[in-house]
Amino acid sequence: MSEETLSFQTEVAQLLRLMVNSVYSDKEVFLRELISNASDACDKARYLAITEPEILGDDPDFKVRIKVDKEARTLSLSDNGVGMNRDGLISDLGTIARSGTTAFMENMSGDSAKDMQMIGQFGVGFYSLFMVADKVEVTSRQAGEDETWIWTSDGLGEFTIDEAETAGRGTTVLIHLKEGEDEWLEEHRLQAVLKKYSDHIALPITLAIDDGEETAANEASAIWSRPKSEITDEQYAEFYHHVGHAMDDPWLTLHYKAEGKIEYTSLLFVPTRQPLDLFDPARRHAVKLYVRRIFITDEAEGLIPSYLRFLRGIVDSEDLPLNISREMLQNSPLMRHMNQAVTRRVLTELSKKADKQPEEYAEFWENFGSVLKEGLYEDHERRDELLELVRFRSTAGSELVSLKDYVGRMKEGQEAVYYITGDDLQTLETSPQLEGFRARGVEVLLLSDPVDDFWLSSVFEYDGHALTSTTRGATDLSNLGEEPKADDGPEAEPAGETEIATLIALVKQTLGDAIKDVRTTDRLTESAVCLVADDGDMDMRLERMLKAHKQLSTDSVRILEINPKHALIKNMAGAATKGGAADDLADLAHLLLDQARIIEGEALPDPAAFSRRMATVMAKATQ
Repeated sequence: MSEETLSFQTEVAQLLRLMVNSVYSDKEVFLRELISNASDACDKARYLAITEPEILGDDPDFKVRIKVDKEARTLSLSDNGVGMNRDGLISDLGTIARSGTTAFMENMSGDSAKDMQMIGQFGVGFYSLFMVADKVEVTSRQAGEDETWIWTSDGLGEFTIDEAETAGRGTTVLIHLKEGEDEWLEEHRLQAVLKKYSDHIALPITLAIDDGEETAANEASAIWSRPKSEITDEQYAEFYHHVGHAMDDPWLTLHYKAEGKIEYTSLLFVPTRQPLDLFDPARRHAVKLYVRRIFITDEAEGLIPSYLRFLRGIVDSEDLPLNISREMLQNSPLMRHMNQAVTRRVLTELSKKADKQPEEYAEFWENFGSVLKEGLYEDHERRDELLELVRFRSTAGSELVSLKDYVGRMKEGQEAVYYITGDDLQTLETSPQLEGFRARGVEVLLLSDPVDDFWLSSVFEYDGHALTSTTRGATDLSNLGEEPKADDGPEAEPAGETEIATLIALVKQTLGDAIKDVRTTDRLTESAVCLVADDGDMDMRLERMLKAHKQLSTDSVRILEINPKHALIKNMAGAATKGGAADDLADLAHLLLDQARIIEGEALPDPAAFSRRMATVMAKATQ
């Protein structure tokens, strides 16, 4: 086959120019990316060889070789890993930033530290080579195949694919250095970078200068198999960067060896920032499974619960068989035991952080709290532990609050833990359903994560106190104290019982099936009306979410609550009792319902009718 010229996916030239200009001070990352890719390729080949030993042929020992040719001004890195065929080269190297080229470029800022973190997030690490190279050649043969291919590009928008020759499987990346990049030909500079980025990698890496003797560039031992006392924070951080394909530093590091019923070693990290795939609908974890330091899979279903999918790292088992299949993994009692033990350890460490370093835990919660809360409806066994870790915003202030804190400062006579759910904190803080609670100094938890509506459907109490929505059911706040009197005048008196009863009857008759009931409430102090769900009905926010995702097609009919102390309600009650204009009162009744819908963030069923009624009322008010 003759040489073929192809184009990159899109926007490559612009992307590469942005990378070169924005990440200028961190060029050494290109070597780190090459080493990580080579290590992953060897891990994959080692795993394939468990069931297909013939793919290793006469080259069973995995290694990475780095060579420098000062005269040609080239730097090459070779591995004998799984390799790539023609389609793999085009797919993996010809498609820039599968996780979002445009998003990557939109977020490039010129801030070196920030942009370096983004390289790992957006999957464009390989292209960091073009910070130092004006031409890159990738020669590769996939394990088990006879054909070798070479991919060549100058990073300006096109690449070529052609047949080539190699002695065996694996990949060689040949970098033709730009002018002014001679530091990458110097042994001391390369040794320093390799020591920094490759000591944690469990395969030998060698360096040779101008066909000289190959010298070891790393310790070639799995970092998790070493004693903790011999590992520095910097080495932990570099392994996290490698295994998590991340650029931030770990927020928490857990390194321990479990012995007993099953033996395994865990080296796990909680990131400082949200991984890009955190809210991927697949909800897969990213912890790699090893068996006696041999990579098995990074998709070991059941190893880590989905609500801990922010974890990065490895679990290395001494007891699982090397040739374990995916089906065996899913049904293995040893896997279930590791899952339980690892989860217990992670939750314990998070609990320690929450108790001893609440400010740091608050940062963790802002990033991963909405994910951790998924465990409240998925993991019944650990629900009590998770409830102690959950944090909330509340009407008491800007600080996060735990359920334990909330219960500890409940008012005398208060029996329930009150909460309200909604789309965002600002809307919740101004919700009319909170007015009566605020007036009596009762704290209400503000829940704005979509997951809140789901776990609340399965968690009904905490420490003997019912979790109670402020937007559902009737309220009786009399046991929480009286509403304080206003300082700037006499307290507003409610409309008379007869007048209110007449108004309620009129509103019910006018609105008909659009409402389930009309009643007075003490949950309102400033607003005239609000909508609430009946005791047995679905929460209003959950219903909106299910409808938006086409999981629900019908609308529940809500209860309209009115504030008998509000001037508008009193005026309407008086007019209804005296036989006021029926059309005017009917328009006001419809406007009250639409006002309550707007406050709840619901769409008006008939915006045109709302507009006409509003114009009529305004016209009469200005006569």
